[in-house]
Amino acid sequence: MLTDTHCHLFFRDFAADLPAVMARARAAGVSAFVCVGTDVGTSRECVAIAAREPDVWAAVGIHPHDAAAATPEALAAIRDLATAPRVVAIGEIGLDYFRNLSPQDAQDRSFRAQLGIAAERSLPVLLHCRDAHEDLLRVLREEGGPRRGIAHCYSGGPERVEGYLGAGLHISFAGPVTFKNAEAQRAAARLVPADRLLLETDCPFLTPHPHRGQRNEPAYIRLTAEAVAAARGATFDEVASRTTANARALFPALV
Repeated sequence: MLTDTHCHLFFRDFAADLPAVMARARAAGVSAFVCVGTDVGTSRECVAIAAREPDVWAAVGIHPHDAAAATPEALAAIRDLATAPRVVAIGEIGLDYFRNLSPQDAQDRSFRAQLGIAAERSLPVLLHCRDAHEDLLRVLREEGGPRRGIAHCYSGGPERVEGYLGAGLHISFAGPVTFKNAEAQRAAARLVPADRLLLETDCPFLTPHPHRGQRNEPAYIRLTAEAVAAARGATFDEVASRTTANARALFPALV
């Protein structure tokens, strides 16, 4: 049994064939999906999909790329959506200094505001970080220290693992861990304690080898699990069962 802790099943990407996508994932052994919003509109879509699909849960949030649009009204909408019955996390939130599609000061404000919503609702956070590791960990410390959540689609090397673990976070690996040039991520995967390890697809993005260039989908999480298992010297079944147990511990509603 596998759990995809971070997927984007948005209508713009899966409108034509979402039932078939879900059927393939279930046939591949995926038993639970966390559908993650990136703005108010997609967060609403995630809540709607979770209400319709018995093995899908939702996360709601405003991505750092969209932080400039995190108005008081938008943040209020996220706060309201967080009360929906199948919402299990606030996310995807964080900092992205690689693309800088929103100004860094806007990213900081949006991130801090949504950390506050997560604290109010007693929900874990799903964290996006690119080229901003030090600032993201600093903000977490300033906003209340260690908290439950996930360093989503971990992109750092082994040298960053301890900082995220010290912040109280689980660490999740996605398709890039399968890439030929991803030895730093595989080294990180070896260091993560078994009880903090998670898997995801981040679909439709970050398609694992050998499907790069195609749309990613939740069934491909098996490839990521196999790569993580190989990196850790474990079996596929060990990684699948351990990561699913970890997801259920972090998101009790998935049980």
